[in-house]
Amino acid sequence: MAALWTGMVVLSFAFGLVNGKMDAVSAAALEGASSAIQLCLSMAGVLCLWSGVMEIMNRCGMSAKLARAFRPLLQRLLPNACRDDATLSAVSANVSANLLGLGNAATPLGIQAARRMARGQDGVASDELCLLVVLNTASIQLIPATIASVRAAAGAASPFDIVPAVWLASVLSVTAGLTAAKILARFSRRIS
Repeated sequence: MAALWTGMVVLSFAFGLVNGKMDAVSAAALEGASSAIQLCLSMAGVLCLWSGVMEIMNRCGMSAKLARAFRPLLQRLLPNACRDDATLSAVSANVSANLLGLGNAATPLGIQAARRMARGQDGVASDELCLLVVLNTASIQLIPATIASVRAAAGAASPFDIVPAVWLASVLSVTAGLTAAKILARFSRRIS
């Protein structure tokens, strides 16, 4: 990835030099850097807000209740992983954080669950571990906090007006991901 970004920067400067537009390239680079800082700062506030909401939910036990609500479904999807309470808790918390649109809070929980699920696998991902990655990547979001923060930073009057589209897209992506994971799991068993 570093090579890709470095290549784009080098090409930009090379084309700027060749076309005599080095002033425009320099101005665009400075403007882009300034815009990136403004976006990061405005998103940081919204992410802090939703991370605070998640912390309040953790302290009052609401996130544990939400995680418990998903346990029957997760036990059906990931029966082997759910035999271990710590793994089940991490997976449930991961799904709950994704539901709230808090990918930054969900990632450490997903990594913790994946590490626990990978024990004793000798470096080969199990079907359930692959399914966890699919669930984490194509998560259903009830509250798209991160997307809303980007929209708010970009000046959207109603940053949450995309909620119905996000619900539809996330249900479709999770359905497609689960279907593909199940088909590929059956296919890999036939090959083995």
